[in-house]
Amino acid sequence: MKVVIIGGGIIGLSSALYLRRTGWDVVVADKHDLEDNCSYGNAGYICPSHFIPLATPGIVIKALKWMWNSKSPFYVQPRLDWQFFRWGWHFLQSANARKVNEAMIPLRDIALLSQREFENWLHDFDFAYEKKGILEYFHTEKGKEHALQIVEKAHAIGLTETKLLQVDELRQKEPHVQIHAQGAVYFPFDAHCYPNKLMAQLKTFLKQQGVQLLPHTEVTGFCTENGKIKKAETNRGNLDADEFILAGGAHTGLLAQKLKLSIPLVPGRGYSLTIENGEFRLNYPAILYEKRVAITPMNGNKMRFGGTMEITSLNTPPRMKRMQGILESVTAYFPDFKRKLSENDQVWYGFRPLSADGLPYLGRVKKYKNLTVASGHSMLGLSLGAGTGLLVSEILNGKTLSMDIRPFDPDRFS
Repeated sequence: MKVVIIGGGIIGLSSALYLRRTGWDVVVADKHDLEDNCSYGNAGYICPSHFIPLATPGIVIKALKWMWNSKSPFYVQPRLDWQFFRWGWHFLQSANARKVNEAMIPLRDIALLSQREFENWLHDFDFAYEKKGILEYFHTEKGKEHALQIVEKAHAIGLTETKLLQVDELRQKEPHVQIHAQGAVYFPFDAHCYPNKLMAQLKTFLKQQGVQLLPHTEVTGFCTENGKIKKAETNRGNLDADEFILAGGAHTGLLAQKLKLSIPLVPGRGYSLTIENGEFRLNYPAILYEKRVAITPMNGNKMRFGGTMEITSLNTPPRMKRMQGILESVTAYFPDFKRKLSENDQVWYGFRPLSADGLPYLGRVKKYKNLTVASGHSMLGLSLGAGTGLLVSEILNGKTLSMDIRPFDPDRFS
């Protein structure tokens, strides 16, 4: 049996890994070079702690507040685009307390499943995996209120190791840096890795196992017949298969339109900068709550600084002031950090696939008997990658699923 996977990020490659292990002939086609997608430049978190979706009460007010700030952590670019308006409508409908509470359990379950699978991967790969937890810092009263709520919610869904640390406890964990914060939420069960190392090893391993990786192969259309996809049409010829997987990341919405599927998804750009052998070091990955910034110590000698959610079109030029804003935010919590953005810095930026409710799209669609969607993971693509790949394999092989994926139904907005 042959499967064509459209998209070569962590979701596509993870799906390829599990399907190849179960005997499938696997082809992965990607529009770009398979070298620099969102699976590379992210914070490297493998984090069951991220059980709150992007669509939350109050997020729209924050977006309006930050819209005119070129360094703000959240920005929505207004534009005349029917798909954008449709996504925005569903996003607004999802940004309420009931929807958030409903999303927490499935997000927890797929994150824990994925973490378990990543730890199984350690038998074959070395991707600088460390399970030491993540600290979410806060330095305002509103931040403290949020922290208390997060601890309460985490305990309610079984993540009982979550705890609130006072500033003196933070200094014990990070004794070599000056800290300006009231405290932090500590998620000791979280892990992190070096995404670049993971992706490079995964590609090498897949090639060794006979998976065909096709970079610079853009899907331009589909040939369908009797409720099935017969071929994917590309700029390098047609690809036929028994099954197709739509894992196109931020391009998934455009590909879904070609199939006349109703899957609201928009790209959300993020930025990061990785500094090697710098003077500023942290022992633990950090999230700066008020500024929406992530800091990750990686692979021994690296520190990655990342953040922002810039909801814009794929063709909009990057705004490097966002990266400068990230670095300035770090100084607000760690006064010793004085780094400025320079012309020589190699800033990474890429687009995350944002679903309309913050939950992935995962499962078969009703319209086509042989199409499975695996996309819309927002900022959690890497974290949920291994678990998603396993679930995709279970779907195609007709196996009992490792978790209930009904909340991720790709037809839920049809």
